[in-house]
Amino acid sequence: MTLVLAAPAAAQTTAIKFATLAPDGSTWMKVLTELSKDLEKETGGKLKFKFYAGGVSGDEKDVVKKIRIGQLHAAGFTGVGLGDIAPETRLLDAPWLFRSRSELETVRAKFSKELNAAVEKGGFVLLGWTDLGSVYVFSKNPIGSPEDMKKEKMWVWEGDPIAQAAYKALGVNPVPLSIVDVMQSLQTGMINGVYGPPLGVVALQWHSKVKHIYPVPIAESTGAVLVSKKFFDALPADQRKTLTDLSAKHLKHLNDLTNAENDKALEALKKQGLDLAEDPGPATRRRYEELGAGARKELAGKLFSAELIGKFEKELAALRARSAKKS
Repeated sequence: MTLVLAAPAAAQTTAIKFATLAPDGSTWMKVLTELSKDLEKETGGKLKFKFYAGGVSGDEKDVVKKIRIGQLHAAGFTGVGLGDIAPETRLLDAPWLFRSRSELETVRAKFSKELNAAVEKGGFVLLGWTDLGSVYVFSKNPIGSPEDMKKEKMWVWEGDPIAQAAYKALGVNPVPLSIVDVMQSLQTGMINGVYGPPLGVVALQWHSKVKHIYPVPIAESTGAVLVSKKFFDALPADQRKTLTDLSAKHLKHLNDLTNAENDKALEALKKQGLDLAEDPGPATRRRYEELGAGARKELAGKLFSAELIGKFEKELAALRARSAKKS
């Protein structure tokens, strides 16, 4: 009788199918690729990412649908995708709410419990917040005031109530388009103004079709890396811990890089000939904050509660009071 010894089965690899608008070669993809390599190494080859970069899986609303039916498992979202999953998180993107990146980070940390709960209620697990940068208006024609924006054919991300509310407060009637249609629409003249963080505008090549930058940011934009809760919960406990620990480490690094590169991108755009208008001054900035308060009131009860708005505003007021005492 011959004794046959079976070779041990190779460790089965689970691939996390991950979609993002970030193009190959971008800082985003470089950091995510490192995350995947570390994840595969730390789990002995049992868990890794499979990336669908550059928007090949569609707009963020398409990606949310694909995750819900199991075609994808995770994604890097801007506020638009987050809004479909956890509307309360869109308060982080509210127009003219935060005066700095630091304010955003402080408030986001303060209300992490509420924000995480909103994400889980939407069927996802938060692997980490991503700082996308200060959102500026880029245009073909110079903009020197809120009134000037009314004359422009401004783009608005189709289905984004936050941006719609900001433009409504300004009295602007924007052109709603999917993000994947923006470049062609800039080329044809359907639109002549867009908005976004400098790094994103460069990555998407929109900067090549505009000439001017308005200096007052609309918002401090927040994104997130989310994974389907159903998929996450099906992973072994040790893999869940490794995934969350490594994601926290790499996404913190990504935020540090993104914040630095956004600052560099803005300077690079100026050197390339884009004109950054003069700061309109404190009175105009106060006016924008008043418009932002009106926009938030308009959205209360639709995306986020008036109670949550009040908590954010109270925390910001206390934060600014403490800062004023120090200076």
